[in-house]
Amino acid sequence: MTAEPDGPEDRLRRFATIWSRAVYPVTSTSLTRPEFEQLLLPLARRLSKALRARSFDAAEGKAVGAALVAAHCTDPDALGPALDCVDAYLVLYCGGSGSQEDLRTRSSRLQHAMAAGYAQALRDRTLAEQEAIARAALQAQGVVAQALHASEARFRAVFEGAAIGISIADLDGNVLEVNGAMLRMFGGSEQTLRGRNVRDWTHAEDAPQVWRLYEELVRGDREHYHVEKAYYRPDGTVLWTNLTVSLLRDADGAPQYQLALMEDTTERRLLNLRLRYEATHDALTGLPNRTLFFERLEKVLSSGSGQRFGLCYLDLDGFKTINDSLGHAAGDRLLVEVADRLQSCATAPGEMVARLGGDEFVALTTGPDTQREVDELAARIMNALVAPISVDGRELTVRGSIGVVEGAAQERSAAEVLRSADITMYRAKSAGGNRFELADPEADARAITRHGLTTALPAALERGEFFIEYQPLVHLGDGSVHGAEALVRWLHPQHGVLGPDRFIPLAEHTGLIVPLGRWVLEQSVRQAGRWHERHADSGPLRINVNLSPCQLTHPGLVQDTVEILERTGVAPEALCLEVTESALIGADDDLLKPLRRLAEMGVDIALDDFGTGYSNLANLRRLPVSILKLDRSFTQSMQQFPADPVDLKIVEGIVSLAHSLDLAVTVEGVETGAQAEQLRILGCDTAQGWYYARPGPPERLHELALVDATR
Repeated sequence: MTAEPDGPEDRLRRFATIWSRAVYPVTSTSLTRPEFEQLLLPLARRLSKALRARSFDAAEGKAVGAALVAAHCTDPDALGPALDCVDAYLVLYCGGSGSQEDLRTRSSRLQHAMAAGYAQALRDRTLAEQEAIARAALQAQGVVAQALHASEARFRAVFEGAAIGISIADLDGNVLEVNGAMLRMFGGSEQTLRGRNVRDWTHAEDAPQVWRLYEELVRGDREHYHVEKAYYRPDGTVLWTNLTVSLLRDADGAPQYQLALMEDTTERRLLNLRLRYEATHDALTGLPNRTLFFERLEKVLSSGSGQRFGLCYLDLDGFKTINDSLGHAAGDRLLVEVADRLQSCATAPGEMVARLGGDEFVALTTGPDTQREVDELAARIMNALVAPISVDGRELTVRGSIGVVEGAAQERSAAEVLRSADITMYRAKSAGGNRFELADPEADARAITRHGLTTALPAALERGEFFIEYQPLVHLGDGSVHGAEALVRWLHPQHGVLGPDRFIPLAEHTGLIVPLGRWVLEQSVRQAGRWHERHADSGPLRINVNLSPCQLTHPGLVQDTVEILERTGVAPEALCLEVTESALIGADDDLLKPLRRLAEMGVDIALDDFGTGYSNLANLRRLPVSILKLDRSFTQSMQQFPADPVDLKIVEGIVSLAHSLDLAVTVEGVETGAQAEQLRILGCDTAQGWYYARPGPPERLHELALVDATR
């Protein structure tokens, strides 16, 4: 079965082809390049599946890295092209239709896992080689001992021909003999090594047990020992070795010489250090990456009592705009400069700066007085960003938002600390940016709750967790119920009944307000139809439904409304759509066009929360509205007697203006009979509020309407 042209399998094969061409020149395999490509194909498939898996599994990336070692990609230059190829082409050919940002993040984590797996496999392979060398060393020890006792000629053959460095010293540590391999390892002449004392070969990185083991051996308490040890060469460079030292005894069993066998591991160590560096540092800025930062943070948080930490979580303000307008290369240069400036801010002991990814950086400080130090660190970071950054001849002004978390060790996990810092950073960004904010546990809890509600919204709509309550609209002239406002509620499984103020802003932010608003409109219109069927003689009850600004700009608003009215058989005159005054401030003709079409059909448009915005009253003439809904702030002073005469004059003026424009006036927040009577005298048409009824189920409105019908 052939792969579909440009299908997933075909794209996977293209990725494997590019990968094999990049890596094949630096492998030591005996396979041909096409054969090597077939070897990489299942590895490419594993990376592709790991990239698109529901949850990230670092083991897949580590397994691929280990498989590269098994495929003889052990040259120090082999890993770099492999990681570069994955970075450049894995998302492009295997990413599918997922979020590019998420896929890039997943790809970076896979690269780190590959590097870790590669390093581990190479280390295991090295250990296996070392064991083989150790066995050879023990054999050589026996051969040398036998040669010393029996045949000088055979000893010399083994001694000089060995591929590993061999030296012989007396029990006082004076070097008696060195072979050619050891001379080449140290890069000196025989005179520079012979005659030296072993105890002079100390190095700053010697493990504590190295010289203890040595003393035990020359005393005769130990037959041999094996350690990793560094030496200074005559030119000042460092030689790293796997060192095996054995005790040679005479024919009577008394200690006589010490025999040292050395394997040069310098290149292998440098490769491991390079792999470790690449796995723990950001390739662009050279700063520690998320992996190394978490290691450091977890170490700090697990330290003893009395230790404290301070963390600054920085996100650049407006970086995406710079990246989109000037290109990614300019954005990268900007990030490098920012990284350099941040690095200069964290120079004290216990301070570090890392790049988490994108334009997000963290700075960490530790010690007993981090409450003061972290504030100073955040201030230094803000000051470091003040001066413009020159990129491609442009002076770019960079600002940042910082979330600051400070506390004692052992109280929270690293993930909890970073989540708190992230939440606090976004609080600083929401407050206008270019500032830092201190973490607030209560604000964190609210943000976590908001996030939980946001993620639960789509499923809540599917599961039918929303319901509608209705608050009556009462005619002030005769007290009869003319209709009701529909108010959506969320019956949350954990939080109970939530009002619209808790979730409508979240729905608007996520775009779910459009399907939710459509559901509210259809349910409310259907309810209006049922009311009309129950008491048609008393006239239709109008239903008021709120429209959010997001719904106003949705192209399907008019069509959805028309279809709902036709499906339910409800007349357009029985529907009133409420739009906030702030949503229509400065509205152009394109925004007003759907409202005008609905108004021409007979749907009433109410201007909600009138008086709270800053719109020009002259704009009322151009808006397709038929009702003004006065905000409750105008009626609060009327709860007292006598009412504030200034407020009365304002309301009277608004009512007079509205009536002169053929607009009806509805008042919200009526809570007392005195308010209702005063508003009736001022000429208001309808009212709603707790004085008449709180929002409730539709049956309650039906009961109120029946009472009106029997008066």
